[in-house]
Amino acid sequence: MAMYYLSQRCNKFYLRVSLAACAGAVALAFATLPARVAAAGDEHPSGTQTPIKHVIVVVGENRTFDHVFGTYRPHHGQLVWNLLSQGIVNADGSPGPNFKRAQQYEAQLIGPTEFDLAPSNKTAYGTLPAPNTGGTPSAASDASPPPFATHDAAELAEGDAVEATDIDQLLTGASGLPKDVEDSRVANYNALLNGPYLLQPPLYDAYMGGPVHRFYQAWQQSDCAVSHATRENPSGCLGDLFAWVETSIGAGSNGKPQPTPFTDQTTGEGSNALGFYNVNNGDMPYFTQLARQYTMSDNYHQPVMGGTGANSIMIGAADAYYYTDGNGHAATPSSDQIENPNPLAGTNNWYTQDGYSGGSYSNCSDSSQPGVGPIRRYLKSLQYDARPNCAPKHYYLLNNYNPGYNGDGTVVDRTKSPFTIPPSPVRTIGDTLLDRQIPWKYYGEGWRSFISDPSKSVYCNICNPFLYETSIMTNQQVRETHLADLPDLYADISSGNLPAVSFVKPGGLLDGHPTSSKFGLYEAFVRKLVDAVRSDPKLWASTAIFITTDEGGGYYDSGYIQPIDFFGDGPRIPMIAVSKYSTGGRISHGYADHASLVKFIERNWGLSPITRRSRDNLPNPVQFSDNPYVPVNAPAIGDLFDLFDFHRRGSDDHEGVKGRPRNDGGDSGGKGWWPF
Repeated sequence: MAMYYLSQRCNKFYLRVSLAACAGAVALAFATLPARVAAAGDEHPSGTQTPIKHVIVVVGENRTFDHVFGTYRPHHGQLVWNLLSQGIVNADGSPGPNFKRAQQYEAQLIGPTEFDLAPSNKTAYGTLPAPNTGGTPSAASDASPPPFATHDAAELAEGDAVEATDIDQLLTGASGLPKDVEDSRVANYNALLNGPYLLQPPLYDAYMGGPVHRFYQAWQQSDCAVSHATRENPSGCLGDLFAWVETSIGAGSNGKPQPTPFTDQTTGEGSNALGFYNVNNGDMPYFTQLARQYTMSDNYHQPVMGGTGANSIMIGAADAYYYTDGNGHAATPSSDQIENPNPLAGTNNWYTQDGYSGGSYSNCSDSSQPGVGPIRRYLKSLQYDARPNCAPKHYYLLNNYNPGYNGDGTVVDRTKSPFTIPPSPVRTIGDTLLDRQIPWKYYGEGWRSFISDPSKSVYCNICNPFLYETSIMTNQQVRETHLADLPDLYADISSGNLPAVSFVKPGGLLDGHPTSSKFGLYEAFVRKLVDAVRSDPKLWASTAIFITTDEGGGYYDSGYIQPIDFFGDGPRIPMIAVSKYSTGGRISHGYADHASLVKFIERNWGLSPITRRSRDNLPNPVQFSDNPYVPVNAPAIGDLFDLFDFHRRGSDDHEGVKGRPRNDGGDSGGKGWWPF
């Protein structure tokens, strides 16, 4: 019955594929389903299905794949989907022969009207709106960094997190410009051609204004409609409204109507989303080195449309959190905290209720709720079963709200901090690991200072999916054992006590966020960690380090988006797997998102899915060589095993591994890379 069901999904979604090929793909999908726990006496006595005894997940901030690797050229014989390979740009970052593939449009959506997921009344820009400095720091200061004014202050703050040679990166990059003005540091900022533009040196070492990355804005920027669909892009997500959404609504209206037409001066944004870096100019040097030495995915996605909070939650729960009464029961938030992206009367797309100080929940089970109907109708129109996955009368958190717990386990007083989600009853991978007595920790830089004084900490509270959860935060022993600081990470590595599963989050100065950090600082943070693991041969032989970002930060990406449910997926983001079993500079095309991290852990340790509704229940993708980015058994996400080759001993060969055939298809089942 299961084989028949998957065959029907395959045939319905990919009508031009032969039945024989589809049947073979279906058989392959079953062959690669997660294995169960190893029995005593198996090859790996610890109970793991592979030589990997330690998984480290490192999460930076706010960059898409094309924003980072848009001009990356892989080793000979490898393929990558990016701005360069699609001819959108040339190797030097200039417009390529297919530049128009990424052109942006402005729409006319005069309220009052319903939120429009894919406006039909749109016109191509002549030149893009000028990028904006937003909240970029204007000058260095030790009193309110970043950046710091003196080396001593920077070293005191971050000397334990990066090597001494990287400290001075914390002293540079201030804009020298006011906030919320056109960013004249960008070449031709007031006459940008309509498409992605190069952030030329020295902007890699600069703090920049960030694009909007909120839920309904991200859906609208993606411009998804089945009427847009092609065989190459069956979901019909065009990604051609980035600049318009930035300048028409930006990061939120807070319910305050503004005059029309809107400009980047109104929203504090411009075409910031279209900027990208060039690895051929020396940008992203360390991550480029890792990509050439290990395995990189060019089909790894943020799981939720929008920002840090909801996407970080998915790393732990493979699901979304919802508003409760504080005792674990679904409840209804106050009206000022419910999203309403319907445009206000007389405005071109200025949302009725949205913003960082209001509007973060939607009851997505009810199509009559603002913004919900258009997304549900779109999901229903797809040629596969993309269910909304919204429980009745549950208001799901879509954007950034504080977790319901303080670091000491006490409940946050929401009368003083109203934009806080109440304590969550949703299970996480932390609960699964606790049940099986598998050691794990969440190492967040600044954790200790966050407990004592959150206002003086670089700790990212919304990034920790376990800080929201009642079962973990109300148990003192669990909190003290499994929630840790960055010095604890290096102490555990040094003493040989690194747990089986580690989640690692840099603080706000080092996480790579474009406005409050720089990507070079995130690279420096990762390099110190990777070097520490590699310096211990025994640890290195049994460790997989997954390096990614929480989400794309609102930046443009040219990759395929697979709608899975109401929440996403969203654009591609970077993912590099660093291990002695992932060497060779290979590019994996297997479709994945943050729930894939959970699936990897579950498969490696033989664990069941977190809950019946969490995304780790989805099958591994089946992908064909003539369209290797699109799962034909959608919705499907991989378990990241395709990033490794556990049949060989592993090496640090920079030029690739010889003697094993690569899978030219979707990398969901290449014989040279699947271990079983």
